[in-house]
Amino acid sequence: MENIPNPISIQNFTTENGALYRSLPLSFTISGLPLHSAPIVLVNHALTGNAQVTGENGWWNDLIGEGKTIDTNRYTILAFNVPGNGTDSFLIENYQDFTTRDIARIFIKGLESLAINQVHTIIGGSVGGGVAWEMLALESNITQNLIPIATDWKSTDWMIANCFLQEQILNNSSKPIEDARIHAMLCYRSPESFKEKFQRTVNENLSIFNIESWLAHHGDKLQKRYQLASYKLMNQLLKTIDITRNSADFETLMSRTNAAIHIIGINSDLFFTARENKETYQELKKFKENVFYSEIDSVHGHDAFLIEYKQLDHLLADIFKAETIAK
Repeated sequence: MENIPNPISIQNFTTENGALYRSLPLSFTISGLPLHSAPIVLVNHALTGNAQVTGENGWWNDLIGEGKTIDTNRYTILAFNVPGNGTDSFLIENYQDFTTRDIARIFIKGLESLAINQVHTIIGGSVGGGVAWEMLALESNITQNLIPIATDWKSTDWMIANCFLQEQILNNSSKPIEDARIHAMLCYRSPESFKEKFQRTVNENLSIFNIESWLAHHGDKLQKRYQLASYKLMNQLLKTIDITRNSADFETLMSRTNAAIHIIGINSDLFFTARENKETYQELKKFKENVFYSEIDSVHGHDAFLIEYKQLDHLLADIFKAETIAK
């Protein structure tokens, strides 16, 4: 099927914070095999991503496609756009109305509108993985497999602190998107990644370090394709991941699901650290058998889930390849 956005309208949605939205546009894409003809893989996008996960402009097209790790000849690939992410003309100005759980609730309503009771896998990196955790906490039977990558079931104090700084920049800077992006890149990558890439080299034309010109380029590039309201909203979602907020404790929530949980950390991640991921894994193992932990070995930090495709292919092969070959 064509990888083009399709619209859904979510009516009379009240957020956790009590804000009523009479109508919320929820667009989605489907690629691979037709809906209801094959196992469904729901892919949740990250902060500046969207529902275009495969194809020529797909942000995860090294992982998803014909003959690839998540094979579009074997699976139906479904992805929703977070309402207000800037993909269409709809923007959410009151970004503090929303939490990550609200987006999970909206995605669940999207599945219901498509007559989907359960999917084969929910997979997502960073904030997309946070939404995946929230979905499983809300609906314990919604998926057979949960694959949260470079994320966790809660935003730590370190994450909240960085999101707070992002919010300050976005609300107060004269160049909010550019400056916020420059700061964010320091968290998305690692000191070792910068050292490997730049080696303190200088851009002779600009008379500045290459790391400085690279950061400025990324800030300018995002400013040209992203909207301020979208950045504020997605940053708010990154800050509010917490499946236990106003809910049951972690063990109670996760004891309800039979889904296999495959946690994938990154050893150099400065945002969602491998240590936090391992602690989540150890906590799950106390009361759940089908939980697994694996780790991407990379100098590239948080962004490694968008870079290390060969490692991801290896780590995901047992889930997506062995099962289909056996059939």
